[in-house]
Amino acid sequence: MNQVETNEQRREARLRYSWPVWYAETLSDMLAQGQMVDVSSQGAAFTCYADRCPKDGDKVTTRFSVPTCDASDPFDLESFVREGSVCRVEELSPFVRKVAMQFAEPLPFNPADAPKDGLLDEELETI
Repeated sequence: MNQVETNEQRREARLRYSWPVWYAETLSDMLAQGQMVDVSSQGAAFTCYADRCPKDGDKVTTRFSVPTCDASDPFDLESFVREGSVCRVEELSPFVRKVAMQFAEPLPFNPADAPKDGLLDEELETI
């Protein structure tokens, strides 16, 4: 990581990966697509286009999949729908934002703690 974030709030390791995430105020609204940056059991960060970006404090519902890295099926994914609150929005460029959100209900496991078998070489960060 090139830049140190001084306002980091996460207390556990997070899985960094770049897969799609869909989000909206509610799932009955038109979904926008973003790109996952990282996820933990408590929250996630994703990038999105500025014109569809939620604001700090907004309630959002997300739909995404997380690799489980099960040794018997290395391509196994677990899909989730999670409501939560936007806790930070960063401008990455005039057209792209990075959104950090906290889930209202945590995931049943920490994705960064899933067993690794060498097929998924993701960068883990512990804060």
